[in-house]
Amino acid sequence: MKLALIKFLSAATIVCAADVPITQDELVRRTQELYDAVVPGNQAPWKKYFADDCIFADEKGRIFDKPKLIADITPLPAGYSGTIKVENVQSRIIGNTAILGYDADETETIFGQNLKARYHITDTWLQRNGNWQIIASQAHRYYEDPAVGKADPKKFADFIGTYELAPGQTRSVTGEGDKLFVQRNGKKEQLLPETSELFFRKGVEGRILFHYAATGKVDALIDRRNNEDVVWRKLGKEEGGGKN
Repeated sequence: MKLALIKFLSAATIVCAADVPITQDELVRRTQELYDAVVPGNQAPWKKYFADDCIFADEKGRIFDKPKLIADITPLPAGYSGTIKVENVQSRIIGNTAILGYDADETETIFGQNLKARYHITDTWLQRNGNWQIIASQAHRYYEDPAVGKADPKKFADFIGTYELAPGQTRSVTGEGDKLFVQRNGKKEQLLPETSELFFRKGVEGRILFHYAATGKVDALIDRRNNEDVVWRKLGKEEGGGKN
C-alpha cells in the first residue's frame, strides 16, 4: 500500500511539474527583468530565461546561440547609460507555448547626449519540465527618418528636370521656393534634405542623391536602397527633359 502511494505521489508531482501555467503579466515581468539587466551587464536573468537550445536573431540579422548571447551581455562602457522599456504588449498562450510580441523603447545616453530607438520583438516561450524559457527570439528595428538638415536652394537648378529609368519610365524633380519635390505617376513627394546634396522622403527608407558628371552638370538621380543604387538618367532638353 505504501509503495502504491509513493508511486501515485511521484506521478502527481511529474504531472504538476509538466503543467505550470503562465500569464502575460509574468512574461512581461520576466522580459523587463532581462532588459533591466542589459546596462549593468547582468547575465543571470539571460542564463535563467533563455533555453540552452535557443535561437536569438537580433535587429542586425545576427544569429546567436545561448553561449554567444550570454557573452554579448556586458556592462556599458563608462559614460554610457540607458533604459529599455517594454510596451505595446500582445500575447498568445496555448498549452506549453507562449508567444509574446512587444515594442522595446530604448533610450541611451552617451556622455550627456541622448539617443532613442524602437524595436519590435517576438519571443517564443516554451514550458519544459515545469520551466518556462525563451526558445526563440526575433527583433526588428523600426525605421526612423533622419534629422532634417539645411537645403541649399541655389543648387536646385542643377537638380530640376526629368529622369528616366527605362523607356516610358520617368520621374520629375521640381522646386518650389526653398523646397524640392519628386513626382512619378501623379504622386508628389517632398525631398527633405539630410545635407544640401542628400535627400530623403518622409517615411521612406533610403536616400536620393544627384550625380554630377565631369562636365559639372547633374546627369543622374540615384535612388539608394539598402546601400544599392537604382540610377535614373537625366534627360536633356531635346529629349523632353526641360532645362538641363
